[in-house]
Amino acid sequence: MPDTGGEATVGTRAAADPCDLVTVPARHGLEAVDILRLRTAVGPVLHDGGVDTLGFLVPPGTAERWDLPGSACTPTLHRGPSAPPVAGTHWLVPPQDAAPVTDPVLLAAALCEAARTIEAAERC
Repeated sequence: MPDTGGEATVGTRAAADPCDLVTVPARHGLEAVDILRLRTAVGPVLHDGGVDTLGFLVPPGTAERWDLPGSACTPTLHRGPSAPPVAGTHWLVPPQDAAPVTDPVLLAAALCEAARTIEAAERC
């Protein structure tokens, strides 16, 4: 295993690597987490119960090109080895149980599918 200067590692990236954060309403995000877990991989996910949102850690630079209605992408956060990078949040999917980050293309597709699933459930 490569030396990471004492930092915890997740996959091939150090847990302290910078990342961007895509936030969505919790219900929408929970559907997307399920979709990603079933089909591909999901990176670390934060839950902010105070505002009822989920945050998906994605590669740095994603915020520059993220344009998906109903979501927002915050530029570069710096993660600590185990502590959530955003105050008031906790890990829904902790780094040690996840891919290094969520692929933004796969996340966008999962969020679109999740929106369709929620819409269909509300019609019933």
